[in-house]
Amino acid sequence: MQRILLVEDEPAIADTLVYALKTECFDVEHALTGHDALALHSEKAFDFVILDIGLPDITGLEVCKQLRENSSVPILFLTARDGEVDRILGLELGGDDYVTKPFSPREIVARVRAIMRRSSNEIGEAHAEPNKDSTTKSLLAHDEKSMRILCAGCPLDLTAHEYKLILVFLRQPNRVFTRDQLLDHAWQDPGAVTDRTIDAHIKTIRAKLRTISPGSEDLIQTRRGLGYAYVP
Repeated sequence: MQRILLVEDEPAIADTLVYALKTECFDVEHALTGHDALALHSEKAFDFVILDIGLPDITGLEVCKQLRENSSVPILFLTARDGEVDRILGLELGGDDYVTKPFSPREIVARVRAIMRRSSNEIGEAHAEPNKDSTTKSLLAHDEKSMRILCAGCPLDLTAHEYKLILVFLRQPNRVFTRDQLLDHAWQDPGAVTDRTIDAHIKTIRAKLRTISPGSEDLIQTRRGLGYAYVP
């Protein structure tokens, strides 16, 4: 039975979601505050987190930020806000999806299952046989156990989306990906961001590579009018 951590301070919403999730055979634990959620997550292993942004102590965005320091557990944000800035910030911090209140409990269950399926597929692809064109001498490497990307043996400090983008490149070196293709691979809801978001992420990734190993930023090449490619 898959275990879900629900972080929601409104009892009526929490009770409805707990019932809906348990009906679908999920094991659910409920936390009222961000600090309670972080404490529970440090004690137990969860397969999924449903996280309200408007918590009474610390924001759900801060909870997500702290979770992403040592966990890649899928996160679905719940919020009463519908501003684009909040939505994008939540995704940039490592959230996998975003739902605005009011919502249907059935929609939440459906999104949870969809994100879990996608996460399972990504893990399966990560363990698949490496592309024969790849090289073991590349500066970039994927540590599957810790789910981290290494540059010249040093771990990169990446956001969830930066991590997913580099994984896309590592799995198919030398292939040119369009911006739309990269959005489809690395974002749960590609429609929530624009293709220029890819440009911003690539710029940040290159800066982080350059900090560890000057010149390594050239591993990710721009193909003008086409997209980007990882060239070991």
